[in-house]
Amino acid sequence: MRPLTSWSALTSASVGLWGLGVEGRASLRRLESIGLIPVLVDDKPAETTLGGLEVLATDRGGLEALLACGVVIKSPGISRYRPEVVQLEQAGIPVRSGLGLWLEDVPLERVTCVTGTKGKSTTTAIAGHLLSQLGYDAKVGGNIGQPPWEPTTAGEPDFWVIETSSYQVPDLTNGPPVVAVTSLSPDHLDWHGSVERYYTDKLALCTKKGVRTAIADASNATLRQQAVALGPQVQWVDAGDPRFGGPWVRALGLPGEHNIRNAAMARAVLQSMGITEAEDAAQMEAAAQGFRGLPSRCHSIGHVGLVEFVDDSLSTNVLPAQAALEAYGDRPVALLVGGHDRGLDYAPLGQAVARRTVPTLVVTMPNNGPRIGSAIREVVGDAVEVIDATGLEEAVATAWGWTRNSGGVVLLSPAAPSFGRYADYRERARAFAEAAATCGPLT
Repeated sequence: MRPLTSWSALTSASVGLWGLGVEGRASLRRLESIGLIPVLVDDKPAETTLGGLEVLATDRGGLEALLACGVVIKSPGISRYRPEVVQLEQAGIPVRSGLGLWLEDVPLERVTCVTGTKGKSTTTAIAGHLLSQLGYDAKVGGNIGQPPWEPTTAGEPDFWVIETSSYQVPDLTNGPPVVAVTSLSPDHLDWHGSVERYYTDKLALCTKKGVRTAIADASNATLRQQAVALGPQVQWVDAGDPRFGGPWVRALGLPGEHNIRNAAMARAVLQSMGITEAEDAAQMEAAAQGFRGLPSRCHSIGHVGLVEFVDDSLSTNVLPAQAALEAYGDRPVALLVGGHDRGLDYAPLGQAVARRTVPTLVVTMPNNGPRIGSAIREVVGDAVEVIDATGLEEAVATAWGWTRNSGGVVLLSPAAPSFGRYADYRERARAFAEAAATCGPLT
């Protein structure tokens, strides 16, 4: 019997599907397309049935049902270090992921994976856009785009660019020849258990079976410190690189030094994949035209008078908030921070605020906003005002009152996830836009 490590090997397996988010539902459709009826389990089922199948809660019969399966396909949000996962594997039941199963079947020379604490979504999107504009049939998948194992009649593209999270990497057994790491800083400590294991899990992508080259951002000090974990063939991209900046990057229309780095990383990925057109500056400038930045990544939602409102809701840790502040380094900024507390150290964000030479206001929001505010106050003292708000609406009103006469930017870059108050970063972004609209018509 073939090991149950790929979708093509599951032809007669007894399958448990654990977690029914975007990836879980794609896996369900894939299983149904090959004639398999899985056991459905979810930690907090939103419905009692799905597609005519009963959905079991993990703690109410679900784990027992999974223990009776031949293989379990889990969603990435379920930590590989949970005791239930350990129990399944100790019982001899393989615990796989949709992405891991897919990578065992697909021709890997047609795939690249992009990871990193922040910047991976934009780098993935840029690489996919460039490939498409250069005449290739390219799709992006993983955390953005569709799960690549989703059943489709459209046929396989020339290339897949897969955004790969730290949740997904530990479930992979192999990787494509070219991978990229855009950045590294503490994050997702609740899933990984420690910052050391987060770094180990994230960077393990670079040494998976089949990986030939790891491309990494040389400006990230933490990545440099972890260089040994990137494998023997590392290609560093830094400001001295000829791919860094220039007319082709400006044609993308993205703000900030961090997006110049993201663009350079994307071009380096294409070159390492053998895309010869990526060597030519004129072709790259033409291909960059028409790129649309991703929502909630330093995305301007409009102006009210002289004030610009910028949605950076996907900022869920310190690194992107620092980058956002730098992107608007020559303009007054009212920075809105706070959300779900992951126990991160926010002193580096205070240092980024302290480095600014133009007026800055920090407005904090629940739940961990006051803790962020305290960390910033410890660094900046009385040099920068820090105000605690009771929620996003009050924070926007406070920021608007501060910026309305002198112009500047109201920047939602929370440095924390949205869990608890909002379903996800998208819902938080919608709430920000609605609050901004109460200040006046957005133009």
